[in-house]
Amino acid sequence: MTQTGKRVVQSRTVKPKRRVQPKRPVRVSVLDQAVAALPGGAATARRIVGWTLTAGAGAIALALANWFGLFGAVGVAAAEAVGAAGFRVEQIEVSGLKRMDATSVYAVALDQRSRAMPLVDLDATRQKLLEYGWIADARVSRRLPDTLVVDVVERDPAAVWQNKGQLMLIDEGGVLLDGVEASQMPRLPLVIGDGANAQEPAYKRLMAAAPALKPVVKAAVWVGNRRWDVVFRTGERLVLPEGEDASARALVKFAQLDGTVGLLGKGYERFDLRDPNQLVVKMRRSAQGLTDDGTDDGDAGADITATNMTATNAAD
Repeated sequence: MTQTGKRVVQSRTVKPKRRVQPKRPVRVSVLDQAVAALPGGAATARRIVGWTLTAGAGAIALALANWFGLFGAVGVAAAEAVGAAGFRVEQIEVSGLKRMDATSVYAVALDQRSRAMPLVDLDATRQKLLEYGWIADARVSRRLPDTLVVDVVERDPAAVWQNKGQLMLIDEGGVLLDGVEASQMPRLPLVIGDGANAQEPAYKRLMAAAPALKPVVKAAVWVGNRRWDVVFRTGERLVLPEGEDASARALVKFAQLDGTVGLLGKGYERFDLRDPNQLVVKMRRSAQGLTDDGTDDGDAGADITATNMTATNAAD
């Protein structure tokens, strides 16, 4: 008998092929890009964050101290901690100076009870700067982390004031700016006498009434705190009446007479127009320097004969 052979088929489990997932692109945030762009990378970013937090803490401490009207021990300690972290005045930046010595500005800016930025008193510093004649206005601000910025607006000199042997630059409002040596006199109007500096605006208006005379005027003397004498470069003195309007009219009349008949440089010493209807003239004997009251040195007090004439006869 024939035996049929059996084939044994072994089964095996076929595992499905594993799908390979495509790699997702790595997204870089704007913040990460900014950090990477910094010199020093993340380390620099950490320092910046630290500075910002410190500055914020200092600002809060300063605000709280101002809210209560005083710096308590805790507020001062917090502000000093801010200074110790690097927010401390180390540099002074000054702009706007043309004539004033910058050393004075630096000295005021550095005169602080503490150089920690939160404790720098900006308003007090500005008020101290305004005490200087040259400074018309000033702005003081902080530039973190370590710079105090001072922007100055200077006054412009408009005249020289002579009083009691001293020469001072003054501005158009009569504010005293600085001393000046006689050998370094600038080409500015000279006003002489006690209180003449405060009369600088009035003198400016007076000369504006007769601008043709301005180039030949050497000085103006404020007499008795009530009126002007005008001294010319040719040595003559013009005595004007009291009152701004009256003195302006008299100066205009004199300018007209000088333009018509030529009064200056003809040997006269003094013209008196206190009476608007009469010109009183003195002949010159000598002319020296001017004292503080505007009188001549030497024999200025010598007896000089006066010649009276009306303004219409001044040409005779």
